[in-house]
This record gives sequence, structure tokens and C-alpha cells, in this order.
Amino acid sequence: MASFMVPVGISNKHIHLSQAHIEELFGAGHTLTKTKDLSQPGQFACEETVTLIGPKGSMPGIRVLGPARKASQVELAATDTFKLGVKPPVRDSGKLAETPGIDVEGPKGKVHLDEGVIIAARHIHMTPEEAQKYSLKDGDHVRVVVPGVRGGIFDQVLIRVSPNYALDMHIDTDEGNAFSLANGMQLEVLLD
Repeated sequence: MASFMVPVGISNKHIHLSQAHIEELFGAGHTLTKTKDLSQPGQFACEETVTLIGPKGSMPGIRVLGPARKASQVELAATDTFKLGVKPPVRDSGKLAETPGIDVEGPKGKVHLDEGVIIAARHIHMTPEEAQKYSLKDGDHVRVVVPGVRGGIFDQVLIRVSPNYALDMHIDTDEGNAFSLANGMQLEVLLD
């Protein structure tokens, strides 16, 4: 069976904000302060954090990721949802219709998101050239093998293709912990 290797990146809970929400939460004219580049070109972690407030509880210190997005979106692991009391679906980033909302508090204000809370679908970013090389297309699904004592297989891993992407698999902290994974580990993608 044909396969290829992909590095894994484990995403902690975070939020992407629209420019309007950045200004409501951090003040008029505010621009995000980059602290670290992320694995995908142009994406970065910010100094700014917010507090999420759900029906059952709150979570302070939620990292903002930049740059500003068209629509604000919160990405959580399933474990995080219990403390907040929200029940988001597993979704591809940006697919926010019929997702729950949440309150977001920053140092200068508070915003209510009517929708936008998701558990991000596990996915692999790749360029069109890589997709062509492996006979894959945007929206396909693959299986990924995890070696080791807590090894197993990730099923239904979404393929996302763009010239702006770098080859990388993204999972959340629940998935990473279940398989004892660390950022940068190489996993085998099965092409069947």
C-alpha cells in the first residue's frame, strides 16, 4: 500500500477574530501582536488572550491566533466543551453555520458570538503539487497510522489543499494525548 509521511501539529484551544471583534475586545485601531509563527505560512500566535464564557463556566487565557479573519471562530477540544457547557460539532475550519455561540471577553470589551464554536476536524494541509503527487484533492479523506505503544489509526482525516499551505497534519489536544503524540512527530498517511 502506498503511503507518505507527514509531521503532526497539536492545536490547543484558541480563537480567530474578525478585525471588528479585535477592536471591540482590545480597543479601537488595535492590531494583533505576533509572538510566534505557526506551521502554516502567514499564521501566527498572538500576545493577546481572551476569556470564553459559556453557559456552565468560563475559560481565561484563550490564545488569539492571527491574522484577523472574515468571521470569528473558536476551536476547542471536546474536553474543553464540558467546562464551558457548549456542544459544538466537529467541523472544518470556517464552516460555522448552525454551530453554537459563546461570549468572549477582552480587556476593553465583550462580544457575543451567535455562532462559531467548533471542534476542528482533524486535517492535513498540503500544496496542490503535493496533492497531485499523492493523487489527492481538497475534501478527500485519508487514514493516518500512529506507531508506538499507544498507536492506532486516525480515520476520516480531511485533506485541505492550497498553494498557501505547508505539509502538516493538525489534531487537537485530546487526540494528541490519546495517542501520546508530540508536535513534529512523523506519521504515515495511507493511500488506499
